Amino acid sequence: MNTESATANPYLLFFRNTGPENHQRLSADERQALVIRWNAWFEELLATGKAVEGQPLEMETRVVSGAGGERVTDGPFPEAKEAVGGYVRLMVSGLEEATEIARRHPGLAYGMKIEIRPLTPHCHLGVTTRAAPAAQTASR
Repeated sequence: MNTESATANPYLLFFRNTGPENHQRLSADERQALVIRWNAWFEELLATGKAVEGQPLEMETRVVSGAGGERVTDGPFPEAKEAVGGYVRLMVSGLEEATEIARRHPGLAYGMKIEIRPLTPHCHLGVTTRAAPAAQTASR
């Protein structure tokens, strides 16, 4: 399977291990410097058209499972360290470019992990998938 092409392909970067406990040992100045570098990393991606969107996620979570959604469990959960704390959606040439972007994230130096996943228009179950129209996503 060729993961590189001349066209832009959608990828998600999922940020894990991003909770407050990860940054407790940093001084206020160090925390501020990290925020400045993190924002600069993201703003550069937006300016170059590589990032389409990005958003942190709340720690609170709800899991629905079982037939008919019979089980509902509220979190956060003990394994919250591995929970997704945020994401960035990229439009890049392929996995190698997405990996290089992830490797430049300043949060990696503080224990953050980044999972890189390609989006696919084809569900293995045959479920219909499609992107939202540009006008709809722009109005959000």
